[in-house]
Formats: sequence, C-alpha cells, structure tokens
Amino acid sequence: VLLAKKTTLISLLSFTDPIEIHKQRLKLWFSHLPQEEKQFGGYFTPETMHIDPLILERKPAESRGIERSQIPHHPSLSVEQLFDRPPGHPSERGMNIMLYGAVGTGKSTVVRKLVLDWCAGTALSQFKLLVPFSCEDLSQSKNPTSLRDLVGRKYLHLRRTPFLSGEAQQAQDVLFIFNGMERMRLNFRIASTELCSDPNEALPTGTLMVNLLRKYLLPEATILVTTRLSAVEHIPKKYVSRYMQICGFNDPESQRSYFTSRLLQQATEKLNPQAESLIELLYLNLQKESQLAFACYLPSYCWLTCATLHFLHFTDTQAPIRTLTGIFTSFLRLNFGGEVLEVNEGSSSAIEQSSLMRYVVQTVGKLAFDGVTKRRTRFTEEELEQWVGGKTKTDEELQQLSVFRNDVLDFFLVPCVENTKLLEAGDVTKQRYVFAIPTMQEYLAALYMVLGENKSALERFSRDMSMALGQAGEDLQSLGNILSKFIPLRIFAVFNLLRLAPNLYERVLNMTKGRIARTMAAEMFRSEDSFNEDVLDQVEQSLLGVQGPQPRQELDMKSFELYPIFMGGLLHYGNRALLEQLGCHITSTAVAQITHGLTRRLAQHGQKNLPPTELMDLLLFLYEFQNPRLTSQVLSSLKTINLSTIRMTPIKCFILSWVLTCSPRRLLLDELNLSSCHLRSEMLEMLRSAFYCTHHLNLQFNSLDPESCVILKDLLLDPNCAIRFLQLCNNPLLESGAQHLLEGLQGNHSLKRLDLMHTGLDDSAARQLAVHLSDMTSPRGLEELNVAYNDIGDSAALKLVAACQKHPTVHTVHLYLNQLSEMGKQSLYVNGSDAGATRRPKVLTSVTEGVDLSDAWPRILSIIRQNATSWDRGRVREQLLDFLRDLESSQRQQRNFLKKYHFRRVEKEVRECLRTLDDSTP
Repeated sequence: VLLAKKTTLISLLSFTDPIEIHKQRLKLWFSHLPQEEKQFGGYFTPETMHIDPLILERKPAESRGIERSQIPHHPSLSVEQLFDRPPGHPSERGMNIMLYGAVGTGKSTVVRKLVLDWCAGTALSQFKLLVPFSCEDLSQSKNPTSLRDLVGRKYLHLRRTPFLSGEAQQAQDVLFIFNGMERMRLNFRIASTELCSDPNEALPTGTLMVNLLRKYLLPEATILVTTRLSAVEHIPKKYVSRYMQICGFNDPESQRSYFTSRLLQQATEKLNPQAESLIELLYLNLQKESQLAFACYLPSYCWLTCATLHFLHFTDTQAPIRTLTGIFTSFLRLNFGGEVLEVNEGSSSAIEQSSLMRYVVQTVGKLAFDGVTKRRTRFTEEELEQWVGGKTKTDEELQQLSVFRNDVLDFFLVPCVENTKLLEAGDVTKQRYVFAIPTMQEYLAALYMVLGENKSALERFSRDMSMALGQAGEDLQSLGNILSKFIPLRIFAVFNLLRLAPNLYERVLNMTKGRIARTMAAEMFRSEDSFNEDVLDQVEQSLLGVQGPQPRQELDMKSFELYPIFMGGLLHYGNRALLEQLGCHITSTAVAQITHGLTRRLAQHGQKNLPPTELMDLLLFLYEFQNPRLTSQVLSSLKTINLSTIRMTPIKCFILSWVLTCSPRRLLLDELNLSSCHLRSEMLEMLRSAFYCTHHLNLQFNSLDPESCVILKDLLLDPNCAIRFLQLCNNPLLESGAQHLLEGLQGNHSLKRLDLMHTGLDDSAARQLAVHLSDMTSPRGLEELNVAYNDIGDSAALKLVAACQKHPTVHTVHLYLNQLSEMGKQSLYVNGSDAGATRRPKVLTSVTEGVDLSDAWPRILSIIRQNATSWDRGRVREQLLDFLRDLESSQRQQRNFLKKYHFRRVEKEVRECLRTLDDSTP
C-alpha cells in the first residue's frame, strides 16, 4: 500500500512539476519531424538517425585557411565535454560556449540531440533547466520584453520558475541555448546597449542576449551559442569561454554510419536487403576519395544523398507524390529558409533583393548557367571572382559579399578532388572548383533561367525605360488632372498615352517566357545526348559510382540532361510555394505563358521516334512538371511508348504509371514496349494501371516468374482490359505461370495474340493449355498462340493442335524450335490441314510446310536472328540444321524451277543465320 501511494505521489508530482512538464513538451517539440523528413516514410526518429559530427576545440583564427582534408582525424568531443570548465574559469560564473561551423555541418542537429538527451536524462544532468531559443524567432520580436516574460511567453509553464529569479545563484543550474546567432544584430558597445541585471526589466531581445553574454544578467547561467563563420566575431572574445568548431563528417566511417541509420530503416518489421547493397556501393564510392566523399563532409549533403536514394529506390505508391526537383528545393529550404543577407540599418532594399537564396541564384546560379551553356563543370578562381561579386560597388554590397563568401559559397562550390591530386603532384598549376553535388549545378542553372535572371540587353533596356516612362506618366497624369480643371483642352489626352509605357516591358517579358519554353525543349532533345543513359541512371551513378571500366568523357561534352527537367519541376506549384519562402518569386502568369509555349514543342517532339532513353527523360519531365493537362496534350501525340532496354526501377515504373493515368481522358497506345527492362513481379504491380492504356503489351526478355502471372491474370480478367497482343517470351513462367494465364483467358474477350515462346513450358503445360482452349467457346477470343522454343514433344503438341482446331477463333499455332521429331512435324502438318476437321489452324513447325515453303519463314528466321545470342546456341544450331534438312527434302520433290529458286533463297538465309551463330560463339 505504501509503495502504491508513493508511486501515485511521484506520478502526481511529475505531472505538476514545471520542469517535468517542460521536459515533456520539449521532447514533443524537438521530436517533431519537419515536412522534409516525412518524405522518408515517417518512421525516423532523431535518436535513431543521429550520428555525432566531428567537434574540435579551436579558435576561429586557427581554423581559417585549413582545407577539409587537413582536419585531424582525432576523436570528436562529446556533448558532455563541451561544458567542461577550462582551467582558471571561476566556478561561480557560468560559461559562454560558442559552437561555430559552416552551413550544413550539423549545428542545429546537434542542438536537437542535446535537448532530447537532456529531456531523457541521459546527458547534461548538471543542469536542472535547459531553455532553448531560436535566434530566427528572437530576431522577429520587435517589442521590449523582460527575460522572464520572454521565457514565459514561449514556455508558459516556466513563467514563475525560481531558476530565473536571479536570487541565490539558482541560475547556475540553467543552460540557455541560442541557435543561429547570425540571425541577430548584437551590439556590445555600452553606448548602444543598455546594461541590465534584472530579469524582470523589459528590453529589446538583442539587448537581453547581450547582457546574458556579458554575464551582467544571470551571470551564473551557462550559455551555448551556435553560429556560422561570418558571425563568430560578433561576440567579443572576452565574452567567450570556449570556442568549438563543428566539422561535419570527416571520415568515410561516419558517413557510412549516417547512411546506415537512414537507409536500413525502411520498415519497422524487417531490414531491407536492397538498402544494405546500396550502402555497400556508397561505401565503395566514399573509400575511393571521390567527389561525393568530399561533399558528404557536410551532413546536409548526406541528407540530400539519402533523400535522392529514397526517391530512386524506395518508391511507395501509397506515399505522397515526390519529385527530384522537390527534394532539391526542400534541401535548400532546410538550409536557407527565410534567410536574408545582412544589410545596413535603414536600408530600403526589398525583401527579394536581400533574400539570401535570390543572391545565390544571381551569383552561383549565373556561374552554373554559364557552365551548363558551355558544357563545363570545372571553374577557376578567376571565374568564381568574375561571377560571384565581380561587379560590387557599394559598401553594402561588399558587406553582403563578405558574408556570402564566408558562409555560403563553400557550401555550393568545393575544390575538385581529381584536380587537387594533380596539383599536389605538380601536373597542374591552378586549382579548379566544382559543385559539391553535380546535379546542384543543373538545379541552380534551371532556377536562374526560370526566374528570368538571364536577361538580354533589350530586356534590361525595356525594363528601365518602362519604369522611367511609367513614373513620368504618373507624374504628368497627376499634373494633367489638376490643369484640366482650369484649362479643359484636349491636349491633355496625350498624357493617357504614357499609361501604355509599362506594356512595352510586358511584351518583351512575354518574349522571354517563350524563349524559356524553347530552351527547355531544345535542351531536352539535344541530338548529341541521344545515346546517353536516361537521367535517373545518371543521377544514381553520380551517387553510387560506376562499377567497372567507364569511357572517359571529354569535359566539353558533358551532358546536362537534368537541367531542362529541373526547369519543368520548378514551375510546379508546390516548388514555387517553397521558393516563395526563399525569396524567389515565380508568378502564375509566367508559368502559364511558359506552359503554353512548351506544349506545342513537346507535342512536336512526341510525334518523332525518340530513342528509349530520351523517351524516359520526357516521361520524367512530365512527372516533374506535375501538370495533367500538359501531360495529356503531349501524350495524345504518342502512339507508341518504346522503353526497350531501359533498366526499369520502382521509381521509373511509378513515373510511367503516373504519366499514363493522369490524363483526364483514357489514353490507348498502340504499343507499350517494356522488353529487356529487368522487370520483376513486384514492379508489375506498380505498372498495373499503365497496362490498361495499351493494345499491345510487350514484356519479353525480363525476369518475370510464375507469381507475375497472377497479376497478369487479374489484368486479363478485368473488363477494362484492352490488351490484344501480349508478349511474354523469354521469361521463366514455367507450367504454374502458364496455368494462371490460362485462367485469365477464360474470362477475357480482348486478347487476340499470346506469345509464350521460350517460357519453360513442357508437355504437361501444353496439355493444360489444350484443356483450357477446349473449354473456351467464346466467339471473341484468342486468334494466335506462340509456344515456340519450349520443351513440348510430339504427343502434347498433337493434343494442343487438336484443341486449337476445336477453338472458334485460333487460326495460328507456333511450335517451331520444340522437341519435335520429323514424324511429329509431319503429323502436325497433316492434322492442321485435315479437310475433315472443324477448322484448319496454321501450324508452324519449320520453314517448310510439307513439300512447300511456309509463308511464315521470314518471321521465323527473324525471331531466331534477334534471339540467337541469348538462347542456347547448341539447340538453335541443331534446329537450323533441321531446317536445312527440311529444305533439302522438300526441294528434291519440286519440279517447278521458280519454286526451287525460292527454296535456294531460303536455304541461303538459313545458312547465313548458321554462319552468324558460329561466328558469335565464344
């Protein structure tokens, strides 16, 4: 009983204790995943995905000029060690610890983990109260407030806490965290910042923070400040007890740990073997000291790499739509959301002019665009100076440039690893710089183009003239309105003409939107890029590396096929909304104008016979654009979608299905060719909706097993199925798979041709097929059946042909390249041409039919030529020799010279096939 009462009392105290309430609420707030994290599936937690970055105790002056590769590989300081008192520090005064680092090194992540560990009681037990603040929030506070009210306004349950009273040194148990100090304008001059030691005195938030750091207000409290490199000196050195530099992930093992924590947690019930394989490929790439390893020094780029791999490999049809452009836009929002460049007090600069992301587009984006235009990925220091701040004039612009260079430039542009090695060996004399992630160059170039930053001289002149004339028109119009009251002359009507001046710029602006549409179409269908791999494979190779030898591409021939796709993705409303938060505004009018010009050009290209890789890129573009109306208009010009030889992945299957089914009116293709696409049974489920949009479905040369036939059976039984020709040859379907297909044929009325060549069928499967065909009495049904190149013998073949004779619609049966004897072939031919039978289906067993040539001999030889190298060459050679014997036997019985000539022609073709087969045999 006593134990129960004690437990109840503890529970009641925990519920009413402000500190416990504070811990529970902090845990909820800091465990909340942002929208950018939810795209991974929502099963991550900060505890499971956190990897400690490298933290070194080092003053800012010691860290400047040191390359990333020169950072020592000694163990990182732990969170507990950050708060160890340095020698000589008075015990009665709290410490001020500055944690500084570049953009993306993980400062905010460390703070979040620190807070959660304190809430859980696993760290910082020396502090009884932890009060975290976001300097971004504090910078928005305009009204004076006291420290206690500031804390109480955000943490209502701490309004009356004694720890902030300033009495009896209770503040020594308090830890304040100010995250992102670069957002604040701190002024430590006594003449400018009022001194304050009373927690109840109302002052501006910046003044409160300065007095806390001065140790004039709550001197016993400990303070942790995180900031970027450019703002380190905003706090005088005498107010900083310890400097800590956060250096990101400086070794492949830390990077691998991060990827493991992210990629292995695909589901709570089991680990994903595919994720393990991706991690191994990533680790191999990181160990090679690749450019990716250099970029993944920043945890932010590790996040981007994981987000991209989730997009490429872990597609979930039930999850919200995700696009590659959306991932990159979210990435920039996570790192630069709402930031503006520091400007002087009283500056009249507009928000979009001082937006940090807009400044990135105007500088780094311009460099990226120049590289894309000239097909280059490497840049010299002179080119960086030319494009980034080369035209600065005012002190304000120089101040912006200094902040930008210290905080942001290294985030996007890093030294080229390959060039650095050559520089150390003395083979080159100048350092070259590249974008940390290659696709970032294409994204920023696309953003530069879509935002209209690439203005011609005419556009700049038109804008300036329009603004000048528009202002003059307004002034003259006001003057005219006043004078017209006293002098009602018609001459004042001329002032109305000046109202038309802004239309000049609008017309030129419309021309700009048309140029953007032309650029998007032209870049997407560049003839020199037509033989490259599709964009998604290129993105994957840039992350996982290329296994085996790879031909070295000339730098000037670099392909930027993702550039136009990013331009389309940036026009989607969701991405425009995120860019609006970054200070990059794209109007709906501009999007409508670009879309109007783009529709006609894409439809023209859609009528051409595009290579499969370019067609896949077009589908990806339509998916990234997320505009069903545009997609419908472009697809209306396509009669065939040929993706043969494209390595299909879950995301490609998802994109194909989305594109084909997003049209408001049902699209019916003549053919959907997915042959040799490495399809597996789980991919067919993702493609199911796409299969309803075609008459001819080609799935040959894949890895479809009997389980795949269950999906195909359901497809055939669906009343909406429109498939007339189904090609499944060269898939290991076996007897069980054929059984499922036959069940689907029972209720299907659309299928006319079924190709089961080389699918592992034996005598048992042929007999089952004969039984099902005999039971089918529908007047609308199968007309042609291809079971060539299987293991069907004479007896089973005869039963199958007999069933086809009874079937109301089957008129052709392919049985060549099976285990048929000469006697069996003769029996099949006689039965197929039996005048007493109900019907006479054509039975194709060889290039001959009795003593005559078969009408199908060109088709038979064509099929053999296409597949000879992938089939059993010994068996194919034996069949070709059988064809020669059949031809010789039939030719001897001919008396007509013309027929003998045709026999010799076919014999020559067969011998040519045989010679080609022998030449290709290793």
